[in-house]
Amino acid sequence: MCPITRGRLPTIRAVSESVLNISAYLFVPIDDRDTLRPHLLERCKALSLMGTILLAEEGINLFLAGAPEAVRGFVAELRADPRFAPLAPKESWSAHQPFRRMLVKNKREIIRMDHPAIRPSAGRAPAVDAPTLRRWLDQGHDDAGQPVVMLDTRNAFEVDYGTFEDAIDWRIGKFSEFPAAVQAHRDQLEGKTVVSFCTGGIRCEKAAIYMHELGLTNVLQLEGGILKYFEEVGGAHYRGDCFVFDGREALAPDLSARSSHASARAFEDPDLPIKQG
Repeated sequence: MCPITRGRLPTIRAVSESVLNISAYLFVPIDDRDTLRPHLLERCKALSLMGTILLAEEGINLFLAGAPEAVRGFVAELRADPRFAPLAPKESWSAHQPFRRMLVKNKREIIRMDHPAIRPSAGRAPAVDAPTLRRWLDQGHDDAGQPVVMLDTRNAFEVDYGTFEDAIDWRIGKFSEFPAAVQAHRDQLEGKTVVSFCTGGIRCEKAAIYMHELGLTNVLQLEGGILKYFEEVGGAHYRGDCFVFDGREALAPDLSARSSHASARAFEDPDLPIKQG
């Protein structure tokens, strides 16, 4: 694993953190994106929300911030559509709006892997929840006595902000490089219980399915990613922060923000290439 290279800056804590930030994704077939996209954009603007929503045939991926009643109201509206009823947003708070604009885009994939045959909506890879993973890491093995290997599926610069102790880091520059990295380093994973993880769960879900397709059957995804782990068990066995693609820059294990300004996530994320203009 590459060592953490960025020093921990003092956590910014506002007296009143009134902006609710959510991230959520769901792999579900969507065949009405052309009508859904303008509707979602209109509703978000009416509620003064900012962030990014991506729509693809494979599902929805969203990052939103605003007044808590507006954010939760929008999620309730989404869940009224039976397709989106299982949406389970991860919540955190900030003192200021971390996004500069509201974007709703139609994309080929909600997280780019360039492997269209990987369809999570057709069946998920097995998952492990945060409390169970912490227990495994505490005891040094899973419940079957097998060694546990943590596999970071994020990009190298994200890993440099923080990651799990002794996690495998293949220094990928973007998620579409992950399949080739797995094939080149497959021997590292053989004979172990592999737990793939990422920020919020979307990349490690696709990664786990891909590894199963390669015949690495003892692979699990961390349910809800690093942010859900922070929410449920804190920072046990994690070192550093978790990078996020908005004005907060990174979140500590207590979900407090490193920075406080506004950014446009979609213009910075190499895995979500939304072109300016």
